[in-house]
Amino acid sequence: MAAAGSGSLSIVEYCGSGSGYTCGYCKSSAGNLSHGMWAHAMTAQDYQDLIDRGWRRSGKYVYKPLMNQTCCPQYTVRCSSLDFQPSKSHKKVLKKMLKFLVKGEVCRGAEHDTGEPMESHAEVLISPSFESKDDMGVSESDLRFLEADQEEAGEKGRAKDDGCASNNQETCLGVITDQKVLPCPEAAAPQAAAAPKAGTGADPNKPPCRKAKELRKERRLQKVLQRQQDSTTDLQAATSKAKGSQQKSIEDFIFETLPDTVAHRLEFTRFLCDSPLEAETAPGAPDCGYGSFHQQYWLDGKLIAVGVLDILPRCVSSVYLYYDPDYCFLSLGVYSALREIAFTRQLHEQAPDLSYYYMGFYIHSCPKMRYKGQYRPSDLLCPETYTWVSIEQCLPKLENSKYCRFSAEPGAVDKDCVKDLGQVQVLYKRRRMPYRVYKKMRKGPNDETTVQQYASLVGQTCAERMILFRG
Repeated sequence: MAAAGSGSLSIVEYCGSGSGYTCGYCKSSAGNLSHGMWAHAMTAQDYQDLIDRGWRRSGKYVYKPLMNQTCCPQYTVRCSSLDFQPSKSHKKVLKKMLKFLVKGEVCRGAEHDTGEPMESHAEVLISPSFESKDDMGVSESDLRFLEADQEEAGEKGRAKDDGCASNNQETCLGVITDQKVLPCPEAAAPQAAAAPKAGTGADPNKPPCRKAKELRKERRLQKVLQRQQDSTTDLQAATSKAKGSQQKSIEDFIFETLPDTVAHRLEFTRFLCDSPLEAETAPGAPDCGYGSFHQQYWLDGKLIAVGVLDILPRCVSSVYLYYDPDYCFLSLGVYSALREIAFTRQLHEQAPDLSYYYMGFYIHSCPKMRYKGQYRPSDLLCPETYTWVSIEQCLPKLENSKYCRFSAEPGAVDKDCVKDLGQVQVLYKRRRMPYRVYKKMRKGPNDETTVQQYASLVGQTCAERMILFRG
């Protein structure tokens, strides 16, 4: 794994804006307009700064929608993982998963529940070689999400059938990601008080009486945790055994659902197995470092879903999720997002600057993409000032116009706009040099307009760090 300070540089080739192509959201034949560049290599810090200016990667192709002209404006959306509060629908998904893992129950009608779209944002099929990274155990935050719903489910179950049918599987199934499940920490013991006098109330040195309802809830939760631990142990053994007998690779998992042609395999590789991000370690980084990763979801020894993630200095960026369609009834799109938010919290403990969960683009003009606004609190990126604005303030504006400036400050401008074009770094004849030197050396048509456009889109900071290839 390369170190962040080992001289890694971002090398990009600017492609311009093109003439438009088919929109995957509104189906316009040529309404989708964006600027793009091919990233031969890119550091995690540069990509972090780019996505904070509205860029997004699809494989090694990095693009920025032409917001005031494209048919479906795409706004970068992020969720504050530390302040995240699951909605009622999120809790239902967690409860559904818990029932399936513990009892093998499948809700009636769930077979037809496709949940969210499999893609997170991708428009062009080209993108991430990741090392497998499995860092998602059932976190304490997950257990807090589940606790109330588990109690509610238990009470309803005693009263009447709750609408779920068991599939009669006796073994506990578990979706794990290579971490042991730990029980919730016990409450701190109260400090000992002086011996009470007769007739002054309960003895403070003894634990207070607890309601039977609380005790039942605690017992149920401990049973769930124990079953998860047993499942984890069994599943790790099953996984090890499977690896010894030619376990299917991630590529095989996907190729089973794609037409068996060279073109489709190449498309998959470009989109999901190529990434410009180089593995980096740096002071203040999480233990896994920065870069692109595959997060695998295993069920009873079978790989059922893979999330593609970019771990960056200030965020976990969700690139894509693909899953076995046989398990769509589990709403894996929602479930994986909740797991990734919990994962972001986990990384924050190792890297304090890393606290946000980026979900790609929010597209208000496309109803099926509005679900990304349900993970609160969340912010949208202003396309003119590149500042973050609470989504609650943005939605009324988007109801009136699909393209909006979100910043409420009339005089606010892009603070990282181009100030010195001569300082833009370029690669010319295998030499790195400032643009002002390159201009004197280069012969042929003037390309200042192109370089000016590139620099204005990436910002002065990235323009001075990244290297723009010039032929």
